[in-house]
Amino acid sequence: MTHDHDLVLRPTEAQTAAALNPPKGRTGGDLVVETLSGLGATTVFGLPGQHALGMFDALRRSSLRYVGLRVENNAGFAADAYGRITGEAAPLMLSTGPGALMSLAALQEAAAASAPVLAIGSQIPVAGLGGGRHGYLHELRDQQASFRDVVKTVHTVRTQSQIPSAIAAAWESALTAPHGPVWVEIPQDVLLAETPLPVVTAMDATPEETAPRPELTAVAADLLTKAARPVIIAGGGVVRSDASGKLRALAERIDAPVVTTFGGKGAFPWTHPLSLQSWLEDRHTTDFLEDADVLLVVGSGLGELSSNYHTFAPRGRVIQIEADAGKLESNHPALGIHADARLALQALLETVGERTDPAAPERVAAVLGKVRDRIAAQDLGLEQRIVAAVREALPDRAPSFWDMTILSYWAWSAFDARHPNTMHSAQGAGGLGYAFPAALGAAVADPSAPVLAVSGDGGAMYSIAELAAAKQYGLDVTWLIVDDGGYGILREYMTDSFGETTGTELTRPDFVALAESFGVPATLTTPETLTADLKSALTAPGPSVVVLPALLRMFEPTHL
Repeated sequence: MTHDHDLVLRPTEAQTAAALNPPKGRTGGDLVVETLSGLGATTVFGLPGQHALGMFDALRRSSLRYVGLRVENNAGFAADAYGRITGEAAPLMLSTGPGALMSLAALQEAAAASAPVLAIGSQIPVAGLGGGRHGYLHELRDQQASFRDVVKTVHTVRTQSQIPSAIAAAWESALTAPHGPVWVEIPQDVLLAETPLPVVTAMDATPEETAPRPELTAVAADLLTKAARPVIIAGGGVVRSDASGKLRALAERIDAPVVTTFGGKGAFPWTHPLSLQSWLEDRHTTDFLEDADVLLVVGSGLGELSSNYHTFAPRGRVIQIEADAGKLESNHPALGIHADARLALQALLETVGERTDPAAPERVAAVLGKVRDRIAAQDLGLEQRIVAAVREALPDRAPSFWDMTILSYWAWSAFDARHPNTMHSAQGAGGLGYAFPAALGAAVADPSAPVLAVSGDGGAMYSIAELAAAKQYGLDVTWLIVDDGGYGILREYMTDSFGETTGTELTRPDFVALAESFGVPATLTTPETLTADLKSALTAPGPSVVVLPALLRMFEPTHL
């Protein structure tokens, strides 16, 4: 009798000959790039450093495309976006110590947004590992400890033979739901030493899918079928698992209104009769959700932004589908289903009964009408016109990337992301500087459509250096910079809380002249000409900058 685990793939004669006679001049760095190629990677982001030169030298002997940014954190943001757009693990090559640590904010965003990033950093020589203070350049007592609380898994290599297995394990971890960043570190001398090992061939690191337990989906389906007022909250997990079609089918099967979280933008059609859109920071929406007798939460942990700053208190039965077990019932008691959103929604579609509620679209329209009336009473016409102008200028399937700035805060609630996986922001971890380098990563991932980045002037200063990268690679990214002379949202927060501001007002450059100094065309626009100027920039090949001087205000919060 033969068991599956007894089967061994036997090499061909040609493979055996190649393995016994590997090419000369290869190093540990070659094992890294060969493993990445064998796993299916085609593109690598990063920034070279002295300890990592073995990897970067090996790149020129490989078929991998290298995209280099000017700051490690920005390279991490670019890899994050590449992972979000493609669903593939995005390799990120970094050096030891300062180079590695500079990526932490980007990796935190990737972790919060479940973006698959495979970060591979160098380390001090093997003799220095273990916490002793040997005085090596870039030495840290425990470099991996700096990453352990940020990434999903940490993998340390000490010999060349460990490189393929460590990278394959990290790859599988990054792509196991929930996706996320992982960290691999390899000592400098291991990367530089010539290797007698054979060339790494194709590797299989396919992750297991997280399927729902059938007894739980049976209970969930029964609750939804019998519900009087079911409502669905669709989070980023719906987008990441490519489950928007199944979400719509389920909502229509049971006539359930759907609201999307900020991370779930585009998961449900904006103008659908059952669409509550994304007005989560509005008490009218919160009241509607609290009134549901059965609330299905798919791919969301109901964190701070998704719960109107934790003021949301559901009164009905909650069903939560979430691939991250740590988020299950972390904020509200629920029927917790640990599963990939796509698989769980498919299971519900196979078991839920049909229910009709002719009044559901009317109730949805009533809520949206109350939201519109609340906003209309606050004299925010300029902000709404600018959101509409951006939407009109941006092609439906063109991705957009939004920094932590007032226009982005508006877009979370008010922007119609017309297709899944087209609107991305830094709202997962909330760090500045995300939009432009992320947009560059998206342009690398899919050059078939222009990409829009949106920043404030404060956030833009984090990423100015990447105008050089955009120009070097000729990437079709248009960068909209809303210049309000400071950290606008912090200015509002401080004024509201303390009556005056500290540290929010900024001296900034002439962004148009600065962009042009990089050889990137730039336009100074107005709210009236914004649509035309953005359309022109988005249709022109290569990078471009559009600068909008405007002092925007946020709508009044409802959670205070």
